[in-house]
Amino acid sequence: MPLPFMTADRAFDAADDVALPFDDHDLWRRPYRPGPWRVAGAALLLLLASFVLLAAMIIAFAGALPGAAVCIGIAALLICGALRILRMGTWVSRHGLRHVAMFSTTTLPWAKVKALRTAQQPVRWLGLPRTVQGQALILVRDGDEPVTLLTDHNGDFLSRVEAFDRAADTIEAWGTEYGPDR
Repeated sequence: MPLPFMTADRAFDAADDVALPFDDHDLWRRPYRPGPWRVAGAALLLLLASFVLLAAMIIAFAGALPGAAVCIGIAALLICGALRILRMGTWVSRHGLRHVAMFSTTTLPWAKVKALRTAQQPVRWLGLPRTVQGQALILVRDGDEPVTLLTDHNGDFLSRVEAFDRAADTIEAWGTEYGPDR
């Protein structure tokens, strides 16, 4: 039994070229859904955090409050890490482009974005050191080295080539619409 009111599928089932009436281009949005690998990694971290919180409760009932506090701190770090994993990716708005990584966030106004292009190159598999041949969405800035925003082998697009193509096209369209050449 499908429950469309419980999912975000309604916005993605509409035609891609039709603007939704509630779309606000001033808000930061990720123009694609988080992939199953990213969601699974965050879910595993949250599962681990629940076990650590259970251990903290047992330690607290045993009377060792400093040990329980350490466990609660570790669980809080795990929960923050899971939330950050879900937030990672490329976000766009009328104001610019934002690339969110695990430990850093880079925001560029559209005026500083020289080009966005898709290229065939060696890419990292799920963010690990191993590289494979794949596609990447490249951000070219004035005077800086190109930055890889998305790849078809990261946590969002592994085994989802059509989703990568759609996301790369959408981000390139935002760059075309709001970029310095408009």
